[in-house]
Amino acid sequence: MTTLIDSILAIKPDAVVTITGDDIIWNDGNPTNITKEQILIKQSELKTAYTNSITQKATDKASANAKLKALGLTDDEIKAIKS
Repeated sequence: MTTLIDSILAIKPDAVVTITGDDIIWNDGNPTNITKEQILIKQSELKTAYTNSITQKATDKASANAKLKALGLTDDEIKAIKS
């Protein structure tokens, strides 16, 4: 899960903020004027990137297993090299 703080820090890594409920308290005065809309857009981008990385990992795993099977390995042999 991507939090508001994760999103803020992705925009400005040195931001100093406190989150209380839905309220953002800028302890550094928000010198770059980051808006709530920018934060929510970044949060959506981060969530999409995370989902894509999970999907890619599953795709890579399936591809690797298929390649090992194509080389003639059995399911038990594939399991053995993974542990």
